[in-house]
Amino acid sequence: MPIYEYQCKICGKITSALIFKSHEESQVKCHACKSNDLKRVLSRVVLHQTESQRLSEFDTKTPRDDSFYKDSRNVGLWAKKRAKELGADLGPEFDNVVEKARTGKILDDI
Repeated sequence: MPIYEYQCKICGKITSALIFKSHEESQVKCHACKSNDLKRVLSRVVLHQTESQRLSEFDTKTPRDDSFYKDSRNVGLWAKKRAKELGADLGPEFDNVVEKARTGKILDDI
């Protein structure tokens, strides 16, 4: 069941539609102006990775801008990868502390 995106040739807006059967594609209308004069456009693709995949591909030596450190998931990922690079096996308690820090729950312990 693909979700297709269409750009309206009249108003230029993008419309998404879930298409079950090929003949339904001709019935799609622009959500903004209700025109059926649409062209299919290439949709953005998102790839979801597991924590272990992100960890294996993460490079701690790459310079990061400030926005990187504003996302707590990235800070936790950096801490885990850096500990691994240093050969420090800090055990499951380390993972618990990192997870608490990432979710903000570490403040509950203070």
